[in-house]
Amino acid sequence: MAPPKQDHYLMSAYGGDDEAEEHLVHSANTDSTQHSYLNSPVVDDDSVSVHQAQPRRPAHQLSLRRAAERNEARAAGLHTEPLYEYEYEDHNQNDYATNAYGYDEGLNDYGYNDNYRDQGSFTSLSKPYGRREYADDTDEQYRIMEKLDDSHRDREYVSRPSRGPSMYQRMRLMDEGDDEGDTPLQRASSLLRRQLSKRRSGAPDGAMRRSLLGNGGSSESYGEGNIPLQELNGGGDRHMASVPGDTGGSEPELAAQAAPAFGADGSGSFRTVHIGNRESNAQYKYKHNKVSTAKYNFLTFLPKFLFEQFSKYANVFFLFTGCIQQISGVSPTSRWTTIVPLAVVLAATAAKELAEDIKRHKSDSEMNKSTARVLVGSVFEQRAWRDVVVGDIVRVENREAIPADLVLLSSSEPEGMCYIETSNLDGETNLKVKQGLPETAGMLTPADLATLQGHLKTELPNDSLYTFEGTMVSEGGKVGYREMALDPTQVLLRGAILRNTDWIYAVAVFTGHETKLMRNASAAPIKRTSVEKTTNRQIIFLFAILLLLAVLSALGSQILTSRNRDQLSYLMLPEGEGAKTFVKNILTFIILYNNLIPISLIVTMEVVKFQQAQLINADMDMYDETSDTAALARTSSLVEELGQVEYIFSDKTGTLTCNIMEFRQCSIDGAMYSDVVEASKRARVVDGAVVGQYDFTQLREHMRGSERAAQLCEFFQLLATCHTVIPEQRGSELQDIEYQAASPDEGALVKGATLVDYIFHTRRPRSITVSVMGVDKEFEVLNINEFNSTRKRMSAVLRCPDGTIKLYCKGADTVIIERLDETRGASVQVTLRHLEEYATEGLRTLCLAMRDISEEEYRTWSAMHAKASTTLTNRQQELDRVAELIERDLVLLGATAIEDKLQDGVPQTIYTLAQAGIKIWVLTGDRQETAINIGYSCKLIQEDFSLIICNESTHWETKEFLQKKLDAIREGRGSNIDLESLALIIDGRSLDFALEKDVEVLFLELATLCRAVICCRVSPLQKALVVKLVKRRRKAILLAIGDGANDVSMIQAAHVGVGISGQEGLQAARSADFAIAQFRYLRKLLLVHGAWSYHRLSKMILFSFYKNITLYITQFWFAIFNVFSGQTVYESWSITFYTVFFTVMPPFAIGVFDQFLNARSLDRYPEMYKMGQKGVFFNVRSFWGWAVNAFYHSLILFFLGTALLFDDAESDGMVGGQWVYGVIIYTAVLTTVLLKAALITNMWTKWTVLAIPGSLILWFAFLPIYSIVAPKFRTSTEYEGILGHIYANPRFWLISALLPVLCMVRDYGYKFLKRMYFTKPYHIVQEIQKFNIPDYRPRMERFKKAVHKARLLQRLRRTRGYAFSQTEGGQEKVIRAYDTTMQKPSGY
Repeated sequence: MAPPKQDHYLMSAYGGDDEAEEHLVHSANTDSTQHSYLNSPVVDDDSVSVHQAQPRRPAHQLSLRRAAERNEARAAGLHTEPLYEYEYEDHNQNDYATNAYGYDEGLNDYGYNDNYRDQGSFTSLSKPYGRREYADDTDEQYRIMEKLDDSHRDREYVSRPSRGPSMYQRMRLMDEGDDEGDTPLQRASSLLRRQLSKRRSGAPDGAMRRSLLGNGGSSESYGEGNIPLQELNGGGDRHMASVPGDTGGSEPELAAQAAPAFGADGSGSFRTVHIGNRESNAQYKYKHNKVSTAKYNFLTFLPKFLFEQFSKYANVFFLFTGCIQQISGVSPTSRWTTIVPLAVVLAATAAKELAEDIKRHKSDSEMNKSTARVLVGSVFEQRAWRDVVVGDIVRVENREAIPADLVLLSSSEPEGMCYIETSNLDGETNLKVKQGLPETAGMLTPADLATLQGHLKTELPNDSLYTFEGTMVSEGGKVGYREMALDPTQVLLRGAILRNTDWIYAVAVFTGHETKLMRNASAAPIKRTSVEKTTNRQIIFLFAILLLLAVLSALGSQILTSRNRDQLSYLMLPEGEGAKTFVKNILTFIILYNNLIPISLIVTMEVVKFQQAQLINADMDMYDETSDTAALARTSSLVEELGQVEYIFSDKTGTLTCNIMEFRQCSIDGAMYSDVVEASKRARVVDGAVVGQYDFTQLREHMRGSERAAQLCEFFQLLATCHTVIPEQRGSELQDIEYQAASPDEGALVKGATLVDYIFHTRRPRSITVSVMGVDKEFEVLNINEFNSTRKRMSAVLRCPDGTIKLYCKGADTVIIERLDETRGASVQVTLRHLEEYATEGLRTLCLAMRDISEEEYRTWSAMHAKASTTLTNRQQELDRVAELIERDLVLLGATAIEDKLQDGVPQTIYTLAQAGIKIWVLTGDRQETAINIGYSCKLIQEDFSLIICNESTHWETKEFLQKKLDAIREGRGSNIDLESLALIIDGRSLDFALEKDVEVLFLELATLCRAVICCRVSPLQKALVVKLVKRRRKAILLAIGDGANDVSMIQAAHVGVGISGQEGLQAARSADFAIAQFRYLRKLLLVHGAWSYHRLSKMILFSFYKNITLYITQFWFAIFNVFSGQTVYESWSITFYTVFFTVMPPFAIGVFDQFLNARSLDRYPEMYKMGQKGVFFNVRSFWGWAVNAFYHSLILFFLGTALLFDDAESDGMVGGQWVYGVIIYTAVLTTVLLKAALITNMWTKWTVLAIPGSLILWFAFLPIYSIVAPKFRTSTEYEGILGHIYANPRFWLISALLPVLCMVRDYGYKFLKRMYFTKPYHIVQEIQKFNIPDYRPRMERFKKAVHKARLLQRLRRTRGYAFSQTEGGQEKVIRAYDTTMQKPSGY
């Protein structure tokens, strides 16, 4: 028995029957993206989820299948009456559906369970709730209400895709009162609506408020471009306090209304912004609009600089040493020998830091001085950005940057619309449409704006780029008294660029560091390199050794003094002060041995790094002539990190690509046409068939007269008419047109049509005009079936000038081919081969098709489309379904190939960096399909890669997916899974869940196992969080590179930040550590300059410690012979000059000019870069190896030298004494250290010769001068009269020559053994480089290219990318509002 009929509040909209209400219950609990009949199976019991996805198939096949199943059910006696008649009443009034599309009249096209309901019971088919029965009608009312309320809370508090209209919106459609005849469902809904209204009067939380403000309460995460446009007539539900039929409510009514509350915390917090009233806003003390990305300011420089410098343990140690040197009777050397050099080092470092930070201040000043137009009274005045305050009304003109976060009031475009480019914010190249409120859209002059009175209530400053909550309260004037809801559609964010719009008027709501862009940025961090950290740790160990030596020396002094006190009476040692003397001796020996840690090391490192940075700046190979931009090292502190990078995090738009789409090639009726044709590929006849390509000049000739002229004209007519582009005339000539395209692909196609004189130049709300070879033709735009990621196509129904109706369709080849008329597909296979060829060249492809439509067919379909466009439930799905009915039996016209132009050399750079062992992650705000296509084009993803695509919608689904994939990889490791051929693709929604504490480890482990990772639709904050996650959990050096303000937080979070300069905006370059003009320069920056800097600095640091340990350990050996008295073997200023003059040049020469391999070898053999990643040249083992070697050399130098000088009596019976002995040992040590520098030098230059032999010559020249001049000025008297006892002493020359050679024998032997028997890869490359051995790898490269092409074709047969990156939905409303024949207002 059939269930009783029930009235329903949406019956008029659908024309359906009583089952419509059950359908709505389903839609409230079912994901709308999985709700369509196209991907929901027919199920016969509740044990199977209606959410189960199914493969797509043509509509008529699916309908026929369901009709057959329905007939079988009727035959079995399961059906006595159809539950849900076909939605559209027109289908039951004519035979159109049955005859044309094969539909049965009573067919239910929704894949719901068709089980009957018993009278008096209610069955919920939605999987979360299952089947429930109710015996009592009253109980049923409340239970249904409870069920609906749960569903409502589920929508509000659980983040998941949109499910159609919110509960609140549906309840608004019902009558206020409860009729006795109402169903339990209706009464329950009415009761729930009243309860929700009560909640509204309080302070609802943020999620509930989103529902009440008119955006449907959707918690769906959408990009800025996906925000739906408001209804052009304003829409009634926008005016939260307006009176129908009036311009606004009365002032008392407005005051009596409860002000809505905002704030993510649900606390009711909000901010009030008085429009155009600076005095009223001053009381709130909002942030100014001045921004700073600098590291220091006048007040913070000294504390921050000192904190940074004294976080280096060497500086702390030298400060401590300098302080104790000031204690009288403690220091065996001059009290200024430590504190003065330390002051010089800090002053030099401070000067460098100031110079670098001044550059940042200048960049910030340029931005802050940019001019904006601010309304003062009724006139706009020019003011600097820094002087714009919250509440100001500003005018922004075309191509100008948005100076602050603004709420749009009006614009030069119809209905207050405008276009903005947000590549600086989210990386997307397609333009976004914004629209002001209908009430303010008519304010087109300063005089109108001056009458605007009221205030804004907005959310508090936050970092969410894609959300905004607020209201505008008008307090009279032209708008009247009313309160209007604001949403992201009206918000223009700082960092965006106004495009294709003459001007806009807007109100500033957030300024300076409170803007969403700056809230996504972070303060410039203090970055320290891994080499510095390792050095710091070793300094601690060296200090421990120094302290041990000092304690041992003090202990030895105490023991020997106490034993021999009777013989030391002449020293007048105090009695009973043993402990005091012991501590004093420790301090004395700390001063004596303090230069075990070289005080010159810090300043030497800073100077060497500065010079390495200058080499980067001066490299002409990284100079871009187009933009006149050279590479710039904005900080020199991180140069060695460039040689140790293991992960690169890159933006896509503007970093890998050029933000330029170009129409390159097309295939029409089996013939290929290209803008540029190589000689070997030109069209020619082979065996009676044409092979090769024609150029566009030949294309024009073919259009004027050839067998395929009609097909060619139809093809370009489609390009010129099937789109949502808006033309802007920029000059007097017809060709001077600028196209406003929401998709850069569409813009490229329309421009491509102009190449053959199909010039689209006029758009009206209902028609477009195209100049076809000089003749204007007007096409009536009947309908637009818009693009979305499910359909992967768009189509336009046009009435042509001859009166015929045509459907033009363009989209991905996979969806176009299956909709072709099989009887008219002669060129399909040829076109598919052309598509494969285009894709191998990295081009993005689209297929174009058309069909003629009869008047009768269009009338019937148009009625169906009209009903679908006004339905209140799942409107988009219904529109897609109706579009499916007409997009059939198409005739293929051809295919297009668009180049999403990569920056020069990007594929080669990524491939080379991958060979160097660097993993590259692309973090982009662009959509998934575009990012994957670019991944293939730039060789980030290879053709044989397996793609792991994560697009989950909940926390647990994401965790389960990642765990499942990780387990599969672990199980398959070592067998059938190649980790080098895995790539992970994850969208921003899934990434949100993946970054949570309990999932992040799974995500990171899976991601690091993959060769490449692409994160799509991510926000700037997510980019930074991904970088910080890897930084926190992996001991690896990370580099981030980007070009926009949305990349700043990522750049600052990484160890090394690289900004692309010369692109849209310079915010990234200003905030980065290094700036380059193009991505390809990263190759030389890392593989050459990075490898050089790491190797040079490593060797310089090790040598600096070696030379100091070698000298100062001899002081310890000498202390053994002088009863640990604290006597120094060397004169105090000679000790200081050892570090400052005589051994300072070799570290500079090594650190600046040495090359273990030349630039060509490093570029040709990128595997050499892996030595930096593994820390081969600088690690704990190498550090202590050098330290032990220094101890060994000091032993030989001191004890052999002492043995040779044991009997130092001269011919006249005189002895040289302590200072002659000290000078001889000092000379031997200096010679040994310089020989060691010569041994480790790989490349000798004039600077190396000047530094190493020159330093020894300097000592021999300095000694006689100092020994004569110093005693005269009483600076030092130790060397007085020793000159003759040195240069005339043969033992001086013997020791200076013999001992250094003995020390170097071991070092040379060790180097020989390493090279001959423990060969490293770079040793082999050094041999190849030295003897210029030919490289036979080009043959292998050709083989690799052949394999690459074969694999590419295999991938293309599985799946192909398509060129469509435009915003989904809303475009038809835009084009219906435009009339380009109308004069735009000037705004004045």
